[in-house]
Amino acid sequence: MSPADPASPSQAHNVLRTTRSDLDPIFYPKTVAVIGATEAAGSVGRTILWNLLSSPFGGTVYPVNPKRPNVLGVKAYPRVSDLPEPVDLAVVVTPAPTVPGIIGECVDAGVKGAIIISAGFKEVGPQGAELERQVLEQARRGRMRIIGPNCLGVMNPMTGLNATFAGAMARPGNVGFISQSGALCTAVLDWSFQEQVGFSAFLSIGSMVDVGWGDLIDYLGDDPKTRSIVIYMESIGDARKFLSAAREVALTKPIIVIKAGRTSAAAAAAASHTGSLTGSDEVLDAAFRRSGVLRVNSIADIFNMSEVLAKQPRPRGPRLAILTNAGGPGVLATDALIQNGGELADLSSETIAELNEFLPGAWSRGNPVDILGDAGPERYAKAVEVVSRDPNSDGLLVVLTPQAMTDPTRTADQLKVAARKGGKPVLASWMGGTHVAAGVDILNRSDIPTFTYPDTAARAFAAMWRHSDALRGIYQTPSETEHEGDGVINQAAAEEIVRAARSAGRTILNEAESKRLLTAYGIPTVETIVAADEQAAVSAADRIGYPVVLKLHSDTITHKTDVGGVMLNLVDGKAVRAAFQSIRTSVLNTTSEADFQGVTVQPMIRQLDGYELIIGSSIDPQFGPVLLFGTGGSLVEVFRDRALALPPLNTTLARRMMEQTRILTALKGVRGRPPVDLGALERLLVRFSQLVVEQRWIKEIDINPLLVSHESMLALDARVIVHDLDVSAADLPRTAIRPYPTQYVEPFTLRDGTRTTIRPIRPEDEPLMIAFHESLSERSVYSRYFQAMKLSTRVAHERLTRICFIDYDREMALVVSRRPTEPGRHEILAVGRLSRQHSFDEAEFALLVADAYQGHGLGGELLRRLIQIARNEGIRRVTADMLRDNRPMQRVCERLGFRLRYDPDDQIVHAEIEL
Repeated sequence: MSPADPASPSQAHNVLRTTRSDLDPIFYPKTVAVIGATEAAGSVGRTILWNLLSSPFGGTVYPVNPKRPNVLGVKAYPRVSDLPEPVDLAVVVTPAPTVPGIIGECVDAGVKGAIIISAGFKEVGPQGAELERQVLEQARRGRMRIIGPNCLGVMNPMTGLNATFAGAMARPGNVGFISQSGALCTAVLDWSFQEQVGFSAFLSIGSMVDVGWGDLIDYLGDDPKTRSIVIYMESIGDARKFLSAAREVALTKPIIVIKAGRTSAAAAAAASHTGSLTGSDEVLDAAFRRSGVLRVNSIADIFNMSEVLAKQPRPRGPRLAILTNAGGPGVLATDALIQNGGELADLSSETIAELNEFLPGAWSRGNPVDILGDAGPERYAKAVEVVSRDPNSDGLLVVLTPQAMTDPTRTADQLKVAARKGGKPVLASWMGGTHVAAGVDILNRSDIPTFTYPDTAARAFAAMWRHSDALRGIYQTPSETEHEGDGVINQAAAEEIVRAARSAGRTILNEAESKRLLTAYGIPTVETIVAADEQAAVSAADRIGYPVVLKLHSDTITHKTDVGGVMLNLVDGKAVRAAFQSIRTSVLNTTSEADFQGVTVQPMIRQLDGYELIIGSSIDPQFGPVLLFGTGGSLVEVFRDRALALPPLNTTLARRMMEQTRILTALKGVRGRPPVDLGALERLLVRFSQLVVEQRWIKEIDINPLLVSHESMLALDARVIVHDLDVSAADLPRTAIRPYPTQYVEPFTLRDGTRTTIRPIRPEDEPLMIAFHESLSERSVYSRYFQAMKLSTRVAHERLTRICFIDYDREMALVVSRRPTEPGRHEILAVGRLSRQHSFDEAEFALLVADAYQGHGLGGELLRRLIQIARNEGIRRVTADMLRDNRPMQRVCERLGFRLRYDPDDQIVHAEIEL
């Protein structure tokens, strides 16, 4: 249907940069107005104007100053409306109170981009925040994009644009650098000259009144000159937009972040500087893991990792081989590797034997591979070639110390050839100064990252592995779990439990309600009955079966607390009556009659041969609901063995969450205990995350303990708090990652009576998509992709991840699935996709129907639903390209209101509809 293929490089990644972006007026302006330009010595307005005039930018620069006829010898104009031609970019350097009016004038004059250098906005308090609101209100009238306020400005070293008040222009290169701190920008700029680091873009974004992290990650992700993105972050801003952009771009370009505010004192300082609150640092780590962002701790690390990840392939595992001509550096590298989560590769016997053939008898015969101090270039090259082929290693670190017999330059020359043969990342540490400088230069120009010290290189490899592993986890195909209509989850019943509690004026669910809520999502619980009086308690105990436990049920007293002692081993009705009276007496001695709401009755759970876990969720101010998993029980706060993650989860993400805890080792079976069914635990976590996502009125929820053994899983205790009664639906926090859009799941009956479901695609659909592509004819493939494409290419995991693992905020793919007539997997009959452009309210659609189901109305129905989704999602225009001879699809488009335009030069029909 359309040549656009989500697995192939985006149109935006071509070197001609044919895509449009609403940020182009900021990065590629032809005309710039400096509003507030002045000749006052040392002023920001003078510095910015001078930087623009003296840089090789080449565009036209207009000073705007109502009090001067010219500035720095250039004619000045009183206001933007007086300029002799339209302006692409306005740089605003005037006092904060004047800025909303100036932005309004710029909008009226047709300016599409602005950089607000001025400070005095939300970082100074409510009055400044109101000014920001006014600025944004004005900008949105004309769809103007704004960077700032309170920022250093923007450099595009590739064109020479320097719209900043920095003292120098950044070197051109392939690193996109974004910072919230202007002062840090100038420090990094100085550092970059010393280290000869170049940039494709260099900017500070201040308090992000409009353009934020997500916008810039998208823009630099589409920029063919940018190979990696480096961020200094103080606050996250729009969390969903950041995660959405990062998750997409990180697959092809590394995103490295250094985040201020790890400690509470630093977080407070960041808040006062940017006017934003910073959330939990643990939650931020979880968010970075979920989006494939690599977090580092020093400025040096961000550029080291930027270079390494941009130049070398990602490792497939944590095992590093170290080759050196001195034992000490190898030991240091090994320590650093292990301490940072890497592993020392266990070289195969074949590799050892091959090395024995040419290395001196005194070589180390293991990893690190010490080839001795007299190693020349040829010995190095041959050893590198052998070790890099070892199947037990995932990367290679080559260390050279400048000994008397060493030739660092020729060795580097040999290494650049040998290193290309293994297909694994290769790092180098040429230790020393001027003696090794020529060799270091050779390696750097050959895309082999070099490090002064081998332990630094080993830490870099470990970070590479963490980054690679995080991306693999994001796009690892999960196993199938329960979904809409499978009968395991009763969303309506759960909603009624929460609604009833809120209608009664309560924000705490009692224990019985909490457990019914869990049961509605297929989480097994202990049967619990609320007894309002003595006889009801006896009846409940008789029904449950003895022995039982009685616990207080009250809104005003923590309902998890046992009052009057732990009432265990109540073996008959007489004991239950006595326990009930004891609890009631204790309550009435400490609180009013109205506070007593009875007791809960539940079976006594004998000690299981298993483990106590905790599963919970609470609200983070920036990321919304956050999930917790770890070691539970009464000592949960002592052990603090926990992992955090953002919902929703699939089974892969659930397993990744579990892998971050120490308790997982025990769950796999230790000291003769059989292992827990980890697959069942994954599915339970997925259902719990679905509960959190769908029941948005829940503020806090935890299961503690969740008792697990090799035989069963049981939620023994649960606690649920819902949002305050004065919170409206519009005020409920949203998830940082858009959940599965169940509102687009609908039944559809084919013309022959076959019942199907049209629904958004899921990551679990990858095996079904393989079967779908196996059913396609060459004609159907050619019509869809405008070229022949091998089946092996179409069903490659790397390609299908782009098709099945979609971000529902960015695109929507609908599949038509049919339940099999006999036990087995569902079958996919057709796929329709709506891909949104980053910067505009436009989207392109593509359709593909299995040959056996063409002519059954599937294409028209899919397109009709995609158009409705586009309307729902705020898309204004939908387009597609199709082959001229694809008349059936053209007729479908015409029936649905598309305008068709034929291009005779490439035999393509372009379809477009305005919504």
